[in-house]
Amino acid sequence: MKFKDRLVLITGGTSGIGRIMARMAFERGARKVVVWGTSQHKIDDTVAEFSAKGYDIAGYSVDVSDAKAVEMAAINLRATHGEVDILINNAGVVTSNRTFDGYSVEEIDRTMDINSKAPMYVALQLLPQMVKRNSGHICNIASAAGMIANPRMSVYVASKWAVIGWSESMRIELKQQRSDVHVTTVAPYYINTGMFDGVKSPILPILEPEATARTIIRAIERNKDFKGIPLGFHLIRLAQGLLPTSWFEFIFGRCFGIFSTMDNFTGRKK
Repeated sequence: MKFKDRLVLITGGTSGIGRIMARMAFERGARKVVVWGTSQHKIDDTVAEFSAKGYDIAGYSVDVSDAKAVEMAAINLRATHGEVDILINNAGVVTSNRTFDGYSVEEIDRTMDINSKAPMYVALQLLPQMVKRNSGHICNIASAAGMIANPRMSVYVASKWAVIGWSESMRIELKQQRSDVHVTTVAPYYINTGMFDGVKSPILPILEPEATARTIIRAIERNKDFKGIPLGFHLIRLAQGLLPTSWFEFIFGRCFGIFSTMDNFTGRKK
């Protein structure tokens, strides 16, 4: 779906690739972009920056892990700005690099609520009208971790596996309905936005935000079903399917160091 003259909603749109994608949407002619975030300071800063450039942007503080808050925000958005044409579910969180036995129930709930349930809550509010209009696009930002298990991020991995499964199932449902509403599932490797500060990747380079955002925007424009980033990610998936588990874990986990990427994770500084 092309961005020209479209209303775009981006969750987690006040920082990282969310903010970059907002800029790129405007550069491609979007008539309005709405960003949802949790930090009022970042929301105000984002709105001020784009408004100063003459762009039509609005920002709201929305807890996307709260189904009722999402419902009310969607009602307000529809009444104030109209129907959303393109939804980019970008909000996400990673809490630590502990092994699973060290997690708290609160951390599990927060990770699953924001990474897995929130995209469903937002899509549930917007998809029915897209289907009714037979027009729209939903892009769900998952993770390469949603396809390849990695130690020291088990709950994050679980949350992203859930997103990919749901997103792909929804896409197939719409295809079976012969709907012109499209779904793009994106599975990027680690992105250099601060969220994964401290990560060391010996085989695949950490992704740069600008290039990653551009790839995602292009995938939406081309109605791509699934986009893994970078290309090497697909080669690892191929090896995973062809090799015995013990071989794959030895080659990629130990020799190439994928299983140690989270060892020095610190995360974004608050």
